[in-house]
Amino acid sequence: MTAPGQPGGGDIPATVDARGLQGGQFGDRNEMHNHYYAAGPGQHGPGQQPDQRPVEWPVVVGRPPLRADAYQERPALRDALAAALAERRTAVVTQVVAGDGGRGKTQLAAAAFERTRAAAELAVWVTAASRPAVVSAYAEAYAATHPAAGPGDAGQHAERFLTWLSATARPWVVVLDDVADPADLAGLWPAGPTGQVIVTTRRRDAAMRARGTVIDVGVFLPAESLAYLTEKLGAASGLPADALAGAAELAEDLGQLPLALSHAAAVIVNDGIGCAEYRDRLADRTRTLAEIFPGDPGVAGDDYAHTLAGAWSLARDRANTLPPDGLAGAMLDIIAVLDPNGIPETALTSAAARSWLATRLAAGDEPGTGAEVPAEDARRAVRNLHRLSLVNHDPATTARAIRMHALAQRATLEQLNPATLPAVIRAAADALLQAWPDIEADTTLGQTLRTNTTALTGRHDAALWEPDAHPVLSRHGRSLGEAGLVADAASYFTSLARNAAQILGPDHPHTLDTRGNLAYWRGEAGDAAGAAVACEVLLADYLRVLGPDHPHTLTTRHNLARWRGQAGDAAGAAAACEALLADRLRVLGPDHPDTLTTRHNLAWWRGVAGDAAGAAAACEALLADDLRVLGPDHPDTLSTRNNLAHWQQQAGS
Repeated sequence: MTAPGQPGGGDIPATVDARGLQGGQFGDRNEMHNHYYAAGPGQHGPGQQPDQRPVEWPVVVGRPPLRADAYQERPALRDALAAALAERRTAVVTQVVAGDGGRGKTQLAAAAFERTRAAAELAVWVTAASRPAVVSAYAEAYAATHPAAGPGDAGQHAERFLTWLSATARPWVVVLDDVADPADLAGLWPAGPTGQVIVTTRRRDAAMRARGTVIDVGVFLPAESLAYLTEKLGAASGLPADALAGAAELAEDLGQLPLALSHAAAVIVNDGIGCAEYRDRLADRTRTLAEIFPGDPGVAGDDYAHTLAGAWSLARDRANTLPPDGLAGAMLDIIAVLDPNGIPETALTSAAARSWLATRLAAGDEPGTGAEVPAEDARRAVRNLHRLSLVNHDPATTARAIRMHALAQRATLEQLNPATLPAVIRAAADALLQAWPDIEADTTLGQTLRTNTTALTGRHDAALWEPDAHPVLSRHGRSLGEAGLVADAASYFTSLARNAAQILGPDHPHTLDTRGNLAYWRGEAGDAAGAAVACEVLLADYLRVLGPDHPHTLTTRHNLARWRGQAGDAAGAAAACEALLADRLRVLGPDHPDTLTTRHNLAWWRGVAGDAAGAAAACEALLADDLRVLGPDHPDTLSTRNNLAHWQQQAGS
């Protein structure tokens, strides 16, 4: 027994100390029959006698949630948790089981709790959503292990409980489930040479990682999802014979998220439908998540405290309170309209994204003044969302640094004012455009930017077309062509031109520009004749809408000459260039780069048409002007020198 007055009352007798606890291993449950009397002086209330009832070991305080119906063992996670608890690198192993809402953290901890308490003399399950809840649970545990203490202040009993844990030789396990804020546990972390601690939380703060090994709980593996649905639906009566048809596809639609699968299975069973019909409901964007998933968490038959959307909403609120205050929610809105499989960090820290954050603060939707948001604060907002497991942020993966579950995106957008959605989409489009390099040296980045643009176009029918077509639409198509996907670029601009004509009208400048891009990439894809015809038709419309001297009209004439030549009509190309040169000299002057380019092309097609000597003479005259206007090292000057040598050689001079 401990000496009188020592905090926590008595400890286990010496006979128990020798039960084979060396190396931190729990003793045999068959030997746990010692009665422990907690009768330390001063541990009972005024006027009360110490409670001399023995403590019946083992003691269990708190109740873990019931095991989920059709529970999946998830061996890899189970073994990782067991290994971390066995490692015992410090006096106590604190295991932080992190992850997004609905991924099974609590179920994993509950299963470990049941296994671990089989060898423990004290097992405490704490619902740790707040500091008072933790203090209350500790006080309850102290009363259960020290009945002689009598009534007292919960804070004092909690402190005595922690002191007792730090000194006792009895093996114990404490689970702190759903820790909302590491600050709530300041001074309340259990520790002791014979103890084990498991923590579940959405938080991925450094404070959590400092406490122990972190196990990131992800979604189900496809095989686990299918096994879950098979077991859950296979045991149900009243379902169609083909209820499991499309089960694997449904799991994919739900992103393999355990909670979503649980709620979906509940709807399937309750409504007597199959996976295929549920997929149709899920795909119907007129339905909200509240309509697709049960509103009552208990409907699913699993002991989980939040609905699917509610879990994410709660996390968003918590993230929004982290400094810089109010930015996380506005940042989440941008992320929610982009590609769930990866967003470049540079887009979310761009001036456009930061302008959106400032606008939202100024609008009063979040606290703030609307002052300029530094890039550092924008990045911190992303990290705050990561800390609350609303997104995954991997700085090492620059092209796809930020990811967000598709259902979490849907829940976020359902909470957004519909009138605000188009503005969010255009802000995200601005951000993508600013993150798009002029020259795509990184093919992964280019592909990621294109998939994000595709995601944006699917969020709202008109957002990228009102009040005008957003430039990111054309940038997407140009990126395809520059990546070597010229046929895809031509196909993309075919569709874009059709949409532009329908939405903006056939004579709108963007519609005409898109037709020009279509003609260009059609030619690059190998259809020079088709490109020439398209340019010819487009030129007639430019002349009618913009007039003969408009830059776009002149550019179209330039392209028409090029594709005529590429299609085999070199003489026609030369004639077109000659006519174009006269107008460019008149409109732009002799030293304009476009005028010099037209002279270059005229010389080239003259040579291809058979007049090598004339081409050489034209190149010689052009070289003198290139040297004067552009300088000797300009690429166009060097190209002219190359062509001069070529045509001189062809002319035999």
